[in-house]
Amino acid sequence: MSNNSACIQPSMISSMALPTIYIFLCIIGLFGNSLSQWVFLTKIGKKTSTHIYLAHLVTANLLVCSAMPFMGIYFLKGFQWDYQSTQCRVVNFLGTLSMHVSMFVSLLILSWIAISRYATLMKKDSIQETTSCYEKIFYGHVLKKFRQPNFAKKLCVYIWGVVLGIIIPVTIYYSAVEATEGEEVLCYNRKIELGAVISQIAGLIGTTFIGFSFLVVLTSYYSFVSHLRKIRTCTSIIEKDLTYSSVRRHLLVIQSLLIVCFLPYCIFKPIFYVLHQRDNCKQLNYLIEIKNILTCLASARSSTDPIIFLFLDKTFQKTLYNLFTKSESTHIQPSG
Repeated sequence: MSNNSACIQPSMISSMALPTIYIFLCIIGLFGNSLSQWVFLTKIGKKTSTHIYLAHLVTANLLVCSAMPFMGIYFLKGFQWDYQSTQCRVVNFLGTLSMHVSMFVSLLILSWIAISRYATLMKKDSIQETTSCYEKIFYGHVLKKFRQPNFAKKLCVYIWGVVLGIIIPVTIYYSAVEATEGEEVLCYNRKIELGAVISQIAGLIGTTFIGFSFLVVLTSYYSFVSHLRKIRTCTSIIEKDLTYSSVRRHLLVIQSLLIVCFLPYCIFKPIFYVLHQRDNCKQLNYLIEIKNILTCLASARSSTDPIIFLFLDKTFQKTLYNLFTKSESTHIQPSG
């Protein structure tokens, strides 16, 4: 057994807790996201740009949830499988590819949802209240695009294409070249947990995407608050309070998701790449455990999104309410 394999030893958290959590999140996520996708595709007639963004977000969530069993099996059996075994290659390839592609896509779509909701707020009063030419162009033309369904469809397709075009070649290169180098014995080893040079560079790029998405949502929220404060003295603010509070709630929910689920992962990933180079097995095991826990936390957002949809979209709420009330009424037998 190589020194690297002997150095990396899974704890009870990795071998027992993480598989259980992944399977639990998978069951909840597949059920909730499948129901959400059915509602978005079949029960909502006139689809706005937000519905299109949410439908693609649900697709990404379903891929993340589909990858969770592979991640759970890897943590449960990875320290027993041979590194060159077929099951090790399949689990790592499918789990890593589906998980990271879908996570990055969902992050970018969350950013576009935040921009779209902010654009919805600005559509009526931006041109009238802004004075500079820059603001008129930005509010009247750029943000307007994000509210158009055709633009939303094209943007989502571009997102999938760019993310797949970046991650698939890196994953194939890792499986064909980086994974064949070295003398690793077990599937759960330092090479898979840390990645080689190309994989680490791709990981840093992905972390940059996460930071970019967080900044977009943060900027959208504070721009909204600034705009709301600016027009607070207008007499028409009372009539628009409901719309403003709705958009504010949407942005707050998205921002909270990114802070809780993705910000710890985003902060720790660069630290992990710096600290793992030290030859300290105990510290390295701690770093790997933290990385795996934060990755699980980031993927958990995909399972909780259907609950968030109840707060984000009133059409989704009404559709589910009508669906369940209709289902209950069919079981009521007439008396007499």
